[in-house]
Amino acid sequence: MVTGSKSKLSYHRRLFLLLIVFSWTLMGCFILFQYGREKHFKAEWLNGQLQLFNLRMLDALKEGSDPADFIAQHGEPYEELRVTLIDRSGRVLYDNDHSLDSLPASNHLGRKEVVEALRNGTGYTIRRHSQSTHHNYFYSAMCGERYIVRSAMPYTVSLRDVLAADSEFLWFMLGVTLLMSIAGYFATRRLGQNITRLNEFAERAEQGERIDSLQPFPHDELGEISNHIIQLYARLQKTTADRDREHAIALHEEQEKIRIKKQLTNNINHELKTPVAAVQGYLETLLANPELDAAKRTGFLEKSLEQTERLRRLLADVSTITRMDEASQLIAKEPVVLNDLIREAMADMELRPAEQRLRVHLDIPHPIELTGSPSLLGSIFRNLADNAAAYSGGRDIFIRLLDDTPEQCTLLFADNGIGVEEEHLPHLFERFYRVDKGRSRKLGGTGLGLSIVKNAVMIHGGTIEARNRAQGGLEFIFTLRKRS
Repeated sequence: MVTGSKSKLSYHRRLFLLLIVFSWTLMGCFILFQYGREKHFKAEWLNGQLQLFNLRMLDALKEGSDPADFIAQHGEPYEELRVTLIDRSGRVLYDNDHSLDSLPASNHLGRKEVVEALRNGTGYTIRRHSQSTHHNYFYSAMCGERYIVRSAMPYTVSLRDVLAADSEFLWFMLGVTLLMSIAGYFATRRLGQNITRLNEFAERAEQGERIDSLQPFPHDELGEISNHIIQLYARLQKTTADRDREHAIALHEEQEKIRIKKQLTNNINHELKTPVAAVQGYLETLLANPELDAAKRTGFLEKSLEQTERLRRLLADVSTITRMDEASQLIAKEPVVLNDLIREAMADMELRPAEQRLRVHLDIPHPIELTGSPSLLGSIFRNLADNAAAYSGGRDIFIRLLDDTPEQCTLLFADNGIGVEEEHLPHLFERFYRVDKGRSRKLGGTGLGLSIVKNAVMIHGGTIEARNRAQGGLEFIFTLRKRS
């Protein structure tokens, strides 16, 4: 196969031959077209000269002049001009090459120039053999009201030279074509060399060789393309070299996801153990000590109820987190007014014990309409309110609209409490992360509230960040897309 490929013509020669065939074919077609056009132009010019004579003769006949007298008085525009007078039925009435006794008897309605004259007023035939004189003529006819005047010139060597195309134009075009062929040879040779070099590069690239030794291509269009291809190949080599490393990173990330899931499972198990163990301990105490007085028995039952409530909240939060992780696309969304959801969530604040009840300052001047999940949107403000009531140590909650556009709205949720240390801010939205673990468990927190807030905001196409307020307290700034 290699020997066969070497015996073929090079790309340069094949391209040059193709260019030669194309250019000479195009030039040949152009010369033929131009030759026919020039011949037609000269025939039209000669016909115009004869038609002037025909017109003058028709005018003379209309005035009653004799054809022979008209020809004798006005002379002939060309030597040996043959003039024929034909009536509209096709019969020859006069011919200056024949006497009245020897006029052609054949009907002339079928002659090409006569047919065109009857149809268009004028007509001509470049060359036709006369049956009466046995000579070739250039015929030009004009139709009048009663007669058809036809003038004819013998198709001699001189007339053929008049109608012939200009040979100088032919030689000029041949010279131009030859020069174009020479220029095409050098152009295709350079192009062919570049193509050959590019082909050699492709063969080396197919074998995986390095390309450091290749010389740069010339600064033309093909050279630029070739240089780009080489640069792309170099990048491909680099990408191939990095592929295994990226694959290892992706594998590590996948393993990290599995580890996080396992850690979440372990955290859930750990969080479940505390309330379950407490309830179990209280119940075992009650069963083992039936003689306990009513006050202690009631105290143990109340503590058991608190732990079951904590367990219920934990299971509810885990269910919410799992639903947002695994089926966020299936969460139903509908048109809602955000103001109403905020008021419903803040109404729960009035039901809290006095020591956990915070004053709510709502600053949203107009209704905010968007498409979303009412339960998830409500959980954003309930969890933020629960977090502020349990851990902030403040007395007020501030909810304010910062920006409102047709695409999204930006809100602020803040308290005037003690805030948190800066080192905790990046971890506030992590699952089961607690700033004060002992205090959080004592207050019944699950450690999933702020994680639910972040996931709910993300499901609605937004972002959220937490930071300490300059005047004290913690503030959350988040966006919600109106058409998520």
